[in-house]
Order: sequence, then structure tokens, then C-alpha cells
Amino acid sequence: MKTLKEGDKVPQFTSKDQDGNEIKLSDYNGKKLIVFFYPRANTPGCTAEACNLRDNYTALKEKGYSLLGVSEDSQKKQASFRDKYDFPFPLLADEDHTVINAFGVWGPKKFMGREYDGIHRMTFIIDEKGVVEKVIDKVNTKDHAAQIL
Repeated sequence: MKTLKEGDKVPQFTSKDQDGNEIKLSDYNGKKLIVFFYPRANTPGCTAEACNLRDNYTALKEKGYSLLGVSEDSQKKQASFRDKYDFPFPLLADEDHTVINAFGVWGPKKFMGREYDGIHRMTFIIDEKGVVEKVIDKVNTKDHAAQIL
């Protein structure tokens, strides 16, 4: 699997958000979009990252960005994550890996000496034409918005 890099056109995708609404890449034509991938809802790093983006949401919107969070969690888990922390942006429940595979963020990981396949925490900044402008692969979960802005 190839991870998207700067200059790549993002492949069209359709997925469902935490409420079962269909979200397509084409919904964001003509808009700047931040797509952030996180391993698991309600875990410490993912919560810190998403809350930092929530806390800086106004500044990101002022720069013209829309946000989408993506993990392989179920709609129910994503909805409870959103409700618990009051996120103002959709969280895609990408259980079938449509979006994860489109961006190429699934692969081997190591944690506490154990190797397994999972989602790599990465953020993609996409321009109005659907082209990757920037890839952040070393995400600072506590101050992620600063890496974007």
C-alpha cells in the first residue's frame, strides 16, 4: 500500500460518519480539507489530538479549513467519542477501510514490543482541487493544530 504524499490527487471516497450520514470527498470540492487519521477513539493520544483540533477549530475555520477525523471504529464508538468531547467536525467510521486504504495509512506498527497492523496517526492537508498540500506523519497530539497552522 502506498501512502499519499504531497502533490498526489486524493482518490474519491465515500464513507459514513458517526451518525450514518454519507460523506464524500466531492462534498469538499473547492474547499480546503484536513483529514486526520487516528488509531482508536477514546484512547489518550487520540483524545488529546482531537481535543486540540476542537479547541483550535475556530482558527482552522478562519483559515478556510474543514476537518474530518477517521478511524476504523464503529459509528456507535465514533458517536460516543464525539458526544463525550463535543467535537464540531464529523468522525468517519471507516470499518471497511475505504478511506484508510485510499490514503494508505494502514500498515505494520510496533507497540510495547508487539508488532501488528494498524492505522498510522497521520494528517493530510488537502487543497481546493483535492491535491495533498502537506502530510504530517509525526503528529504532536497535544499541539496538533499548531503543526497545521
